[in-house]
Amino acid sequence: MHGPLISANEIINPIPVVALSASELEEHLDAADAMTKSWVKAQEFTAAFGETLAVPNQAGEIKTILFGYGESQSEALETGAALNKMLPAGAFELSKGFDDPAGIALGFSLTAYRFDAYKKLSAPKARLVVSEQGILEELEPIIAGTRLAKDLINTPANDMGPEELAVAASQLFEDHGGSSKIIMGDVLENEFPLVHAVGNGSDRAPRLIDAIWGKDTDPKITLVGKGVVFDSGGLDVKPAAGMILMKKDMGGAANALGLAAMIMKAKLPMRLRVIIPAVENAISGRSFRPSDIFTSRKGLSVEVANTDAEGRLVLADALALADEESPELIVDMATLTGAARAALGPDVPPYYTDDEDLAEVIAVHSEAVNDPLWRMPLWKPYRKYITSKTADLANINTSGAGFAGSITAALFLQNFVKNAGSWVHLDIYGWTPIEKDFKTHGGEAQAIRALFDMLKTRFG
Repeated sequence: MHGPLISANEIINPIPVVALSASELEEHLDAADAMTKSWVKAQEFTAAFGETLAVPNQAGEIKTILFGYGESQSEALETGAALNKMLPAGAFELSKGFDDPAGIALGFSLTAYRFDAYKKLSAPKARLVVSEQGILEELEPIIAGTRLAKDLINTPANDMGPEELAVAASQLFEDHGGSSKIIMGDVLENEFPLVHAVGNGSDRAPRLIDAIWGKDTDPKITLVGKGVVFDSGGLDVKPAAGMILMKKDMGGAANALGLAAMIMKAKLPMRLRVIIPAVENAISGRSFRPSDIFTSRKGLSVEVANTDAEGRLVLADALALADEESPELIVDMATLTGAARAALGPDVPPYYTDDEDLAEVIAVHSEAVNDPLWRMPLWKPYRKYITSKTADLANINTSGAGFAGSITAALFLQNFVKNAGSWVHLDIYGWTPIEKDFKTHGGEAQAIRALFDMLKTRFG
């Protein structure tokens, strides 16, 4: 594995790292030689969390690294992040005191991520030697899928239009022996009217990406990702402050592809399908308008009450397609509502499902892999908020009370899934605004480690 993690057979004599809690420090020093004792005391090392100390040998070279846990062991990803940030240049190996080497290695690797396609950035020079080959094999799909999702989101919209997103998806599936087709033009307009309507205002033609991998005899799992490569808001134009991050509005598609990469690299036994409506919500004489009505792929008519609620429109047609073959599970991901951020902030995406067993399983795996998610209700009484006097549905809350924006968006999408065994909708942010622990600033892989762990357990 390239990057910050390397196999033990690639290097000789890595520097050992010993983890100590504050209460274990004195016991460690009692067993140490006189030089180590005096060095540690002179440096005033207290084993506070994240505190590191390089202990030299007689020749002045680093003999070992002491790493502080504070009062007790911290979560593994956070420990890996602290090691990545604090270790000097060199090759290091976890020695004593680390309970979860796989989690620590993952945190170490995630923290090393840099998006340097447009600017040369300095990367951490410490490398972590992983002695167990099984850990590297276990982490490779997760790291690859996470990097792919982040790279796609971080790429600016001038280089990540509908065509480029389609190429990235097609290439991913081709690399793993899958297949894909791209639907455009008259076929798109006739068969996916909502996708075409949203993307028609842009000079960069809208399209729908439909990719398949695996055996038809395996469980059918379908991922749907919102692929709005840039969202101006359309004729209901966003203010400048609301538009600055809109390159990330294809974060649902990016994370769907990241999860697909994990599944295919791990060779999970499933028939995987990924559907991405790839559009730019731009402003021109061809832009769709407030009060326009379109008949969706499913046959439901939809009134456009606001052109800045375009994501649920393109997802509706994509979900209808996904639902037609009655897969065992449909997962859709979208950077959909500001209401979700107001409720839960940038770090905790809400998820919606009416499958109680699936909801519980997702919660368990979310906590297990430190990929936070929070279930929100598909509150049926709020369906009245998305009614229209002239169409079957409206695309936003038309009640006059601006409440429950994330819930009503999920309820809108639920109308387009009827045949699947289970369905879950994730309203993600896809962005880390402030670097913290193992999360680097910028495009973020959200929910896909939890979903991958769940799928691996449930279907693997």
